[in-house]
Amino acid sequence: MSREFDIAVIGGGPVGAATAALLARHSGIAPARIALIAPELATAAHGNGRAAAQAADASAPPELRVAAISRASERVLANAGAWQRLPRARLCAYRGMRVWHESVPADGPEVLAFSAAELGEPDLGHIIENRALAAASVAAFEALGGTLLGERLTGLGSDAHGAQLTTDGGEIAARLVVGADGARSQVREFLGIPLHTHDYRQRAIVATIAVARPHQSIAWQRFLDSGTLALLPLFNGCCSIVWSADESLATVLMALNPAEFAQRLDAASDGVLGATRLVSERVALPLQRATATRLIGTRVALVGDAAHLIHPLAGQGVNLGFLDAAALCEVLAAGVAEGEDPGAARLLIRYEQARLTHDTLMSWSMSGFNELLARGGGPAGWLAARLLGLAGAAGIARRGFARQALGLAGSVPRLARSAPAVAA
Repeated sequence: MSREFDIAVIGGGPVGAATAALLARHSGIAPARIALIAPELATAAHGNGRAAAQAADASAPPELRVAAISRASERVLANAGAWQRLPRARLCAYRGMRVWHESVPADGPEVLAFSAAELGEPDLGHIIENRALAAASVAAFEALGGTLLGERLTGLGSDAHGAQLTTDGGEIAARLVVGADGARSQVREFLGIPLHTHDYRQRAIVATIAVARPHQSIAWQRFLDSGTLALLPLFNGCCSIVWSADESLATVLMALNPAEFAQRLDAASDGVLGATRLVSERVALPLQRATATRLIGTRVALVGDAAHLIHPLAGQGVNLGFLDAAALCEVLAAGVAEGEDPGAARLLIRYEQARLTHDTLMSWSMSGFNELLARGGGPAGWLAARLLGLAGAAGIARRGFARQALGLAGSVPRLARSAPAVAA
């Protein structure tokens, strides 16, 4: 017998779980009529997701995968009821950023440096573990009365009357399916939506390091001719690194022993945090740009990595996903308030119009920065490095970059512009 829901969200990661929680609170649809479906949720049922979010031990080592969460994303998460559930002791607010090219000294005038204080903000964002982000949103969704289904999607079809899902737990009917199931999205594949892709021929090496000097709650990023190195401050005084390196260099770096790797890292970071030491494993992730040609299908919408993958040099991937979630929720809430079917084509078209151009521009912008600053040698690279310094010296440009880092530049969805007046 088929189970029936108004909305089925596929994917239990940070974006999928936040989308479900946001819809449960703000779409106007009863939470029990919304299902969050992913195999990893089998262990999150009956409150275990809530426990995972609240009981994190501040003394435990940081998770390897972390995200730089912007102010806009913080507000989306607060509106979803998830921000309030994050383990406070494991968050690290960063209050400044320093970005520079390897052709200039790290303490020179050509460094793009900006701070929260200059904008009158308490911080520029937070570094948060991916697992905590997902657990907090799952807990918020469950507390609202949403339905968790720890099942794997095996089939999807849709027509004017509704969507029909097949999982390893049985049949499900929904009026709208939200594909939030990551870069290898099954939802996107079932829809047959093509991707525009570009292989960067780089890998992102991710690890946790101990540093000799305090990170000062600053996010550091150095553009190198062979890639980009980011040092992200963590709650325990360590840093997370994301070293996007050309494939040949990445192969060499992954083969080094920990001491040799630390020496190469010290040179690549220009020693800004003193001697470093690996305190975790290293993983190397292949990098590519991928943009879905469409964000919607019949009774289906894509959000997050299912819709777009961008270069990690600015840490905007998950933040774009949260903005997708906010935009989709606003469109659906307006339609539901007018008695509209949540899977109606006109609503989904409005969502696609709100997000497709923005997501595509961000993707191409990150590619441009990567080619010019991170892999741009010769006159073009020299000019780009100097322009970065000029931007740092000009107050208006510097504050513009800071607002971009906060996620507040340009038009953003209402649920990303303001947090709820009363925490829930």
